[in-house]
Amino acid sequence: MSGGVDSSVAAALLVEQGYDCVGMTMRVASGEGREHSDKACCTVEAAGDARRVADKLGIPHFTVNFVERFEREVIEDFAAEYAAGRTPNPCARCNQRVKFGALYEKCVALEADFIATGHYARKVERNGRVGLQRAVYRAKDQTYNLAGLGQAQLRRALFPLGEMTKEEARAIARERSLVTWDKPESQEICFVPQDDYRAFLDARVGRGQPGPIVNTRGEVVGQHSGLTHYTIGQRKGLGIAAPRPYFVLKLDMQNNVLFVGHEEETGDTHLVADEVVWGAMAPQAEPFACTVQIRYRHEPVPATVTASDDGASLDIALERPERGITPGQWAVCYDGDVVLAAGLIRG
Repeated sequence: MSGGVDSSVAAALLVEQGYDCVGMTMRVASGEGREHSDKACCTVEAAGDARRVADKLGIPHFTVNFVERFEREVIEDFAAEYAAGRTPNPCARCNQRVKFGALYEKCVALEADFIATGHYARKVERNGRVGLQRAVYRAKDQTYNLAGLGQAQLRRALFPLGEMTKEEARAIARERSLVTWDKPESQEICFVPQDDYRAFLDARVGRGQPGPIVNTRGEVVGQHSGLTHYTIGQRKGLGIAAPRPYFVLKLDMQNNVLFVGHEEETGDTHLVADEVVWGAMAPQAEPFACTVQIRYRHEPVPATVTASDDGASLDIALERPERGITPGQWAVCYDGDVVLAAGLIRG
């Protein structure tokens, strides 16, 4: 229970369905300025709201301390990925390693049958495997950020909001007088003060050295302020005076060079993903057709995917060029609205 409306409604629905529920709130605040916020999860205020909802529902509530685990699995990973020239997805990492990592392990130790969250997603079974299925309310679908969950995690997962809209969830919370019914969306990175990730990274890994910005013709067109301040596909904030906008194409960390190009130079049809997690599909020896989503809110594109012999990496050929194929983000393979497999983009 994060202290938001979604997890509050998930708990309320399960209680009404007869489940014997225990509310669990994670303490992950790192002491860097985000312990108090009305727009972030896992704050002191959010934990208090979660406890008030649990009291209203008549269920026990516990706050579990995962500060060290969150620091190691999410924050350090976030900083290390940027330092390596990649752009991580901390929400996906948190789902995989903390919510369905540390918290999942805690629930198993307590002999819980299921771990339920307020994510907008559904589950489906195919040939003895469990897969994620997109939520009915596509605008809030969160299967992309959950695609790193393995079979054991998915088998114990419950997603009570998968069949409803956000408006319906708020209405349920309001009808039951839950204090979270009108709370704003939590859309910020929960551990980054003032939502300023550049300042956060400067403090964590040091401000990078300035260096040249080079276009595809080898011309120096500007100077960057440190490569950790940039991401693939970025257009704004480059500080380049040019008749046509430039986009970030590549971060060369070894030589401290930022490569840029015009829009027609940004597309690519090939990517490789590793750390593969197989969902509704078992590891495949033969190439398979699917659609691939390369970032949150991205519209999936048709592709042909070939797995390595050990199934740990995916070679993905897109049917049309896509801009912003970004190392560190997830490539999620779908069959319609069902997740087949997912991996971290490495190139």
